[in-house]
Amino acid sequence: MVYTSPVDVFLILTRGEEVLLALRENTGYADGLWNFPSGKLEAGEPVDTAICREAAEEIGLKIRPKDLDDPHLLHYWTPEGTGRMGLFFHTEYEERFGEPTNAEPHKCGGLMWCPIDEPPAKTVPYTLLGWRLWRSGRAFAPAGW
Repeated sequence: MVYTSPVDVFLILTRGEEVLLALRENTGYADGLWNFPSGKLEAGEPVDTAICREAAEEIGLKIRPKDLDDPHLLHYWTPEGTGRMGLFFHTEYEERFGEPTNAEPHKCGGLMWCPIDEPPAKTVPYTLLGWRLWRSGRAFAPAGW
C-alpha cells in the first residue's frame, strides 16, 4: 500500500536574534497559539515556491526560492493519529522583502517578533518541534512515531 502524507511548509524568518510568529485565529486548528507563517503544498508546486507563496499571502513579503536556506524536514505523527511532512525554511529578513504585515486578519490575530531561543508557551506543538530541529542544525527528525 502506498503511503501519502500532507506536506506543510513553514517560514522561519529571523531578524538578528528574533523570529517572526503569527497568532492563529479562526482556523479551526490550534487557534490562540503562535506559529511560523506556514501553509500546505499545492498539487504540482515545488516546496520552495510554496513557502514563498505562503509568505506573500500571509505576511505580504516578496521572498524568492533563492533567498531560502535548505529546509529542515520533520516527519510528524500527530496526536490525532495522522502523519505529516513539515519543511521548515529559514531566511534572514531583508528590507527588499517588504515589511511583514498581517495580510490575513481573518485567520491571524497578529504578528510578533520573538526572541529566537524563547518560544512562547503558547506555540503550536508541531511548530515547536520544527523550531527545535532548526536550532539543533539537524536536517531531519521524526517526531511522535
